[in-house]
Amino acid sequence: MQLFARIRAVTFDAGGTLFAPRESVGETYARFAARYGVVLPPADLQKRFERAFRQAPPLCFPGLPAEQIPSAERAWWRELVAAVFAKDQPAAFDELFDDLFAYYASPNAWRVFEDVRPALEQLHVRGFALGIVSNFDARLFQICAELGLARYFRSIVVSSRAGAAKPSVEIFRVALAELGVDPAAALHVGDSWEEDVLGARSAGLHTLWLHRAAEPSEDRIADLRDLGMQLADDADR
Repeated sequence: MQLFARIRAVTFDAGGTLFAPRESVGETYARFAARYGVVLPPADLQKRFERAFRQAPPLCFPGLPAEQIPSAERAWWRELVAAVFAKDQPAAFDELFDDLFAYYASPNAWRVFEDVRPALEQLHVRGFALGIVSNFDARLFQICAELGLARYFRSIVVSSRAGAAKPSVEIFRVALAELGVDPAAALHVGDSWEEDVLGARSAGLHTLWLHRAAEPSEDRIADLRDLGMQLADDADR
């Protein structure tokens, strides 16, 4: 296990790293759609969602004026949800979309992984500056606040507001600027090899891949509570 020295800041991915949906997206979409008379198998909707998400453009709007971003966020998600339902859209699709968009802004939609709060508390007490770098929209601020996580983070950077999405180096640079640290003094942790590990490395950060289903290794952890053992104490920073 390597020991990271001179690290002053630790950034995290959000979805899949700090928290996850309480139920599959397919189950949620099926449950909400049934209210509007559309009955579809959750597994089918899950596959449709994953396909639509892969095919969607990055959730970012470079150059767009700040006042126009909220409507752009909603439009991005509306197009994706419309692609999921395709020809099965209910007549009241706008109402269905509004319900889904509001639901995923609520803490009721999410569960925090059990290793998250102990890890964040330990790092906070030890004086590390903590941040989030996520391909998300502005709902993340409310989600983190209502899940009781926001208090740990000095910076929360979402792709929709940063004008760039992981694995672009630009979103990591925004986070580093907000935290006031150089790349060599920062460590990024996330569950995506391409977006988190390769993206952060390209920006000059140290990285750890979070893979909860695998054995720990030199550059991979299975539990965020193990993170503290890989970070040097204050005297070594």
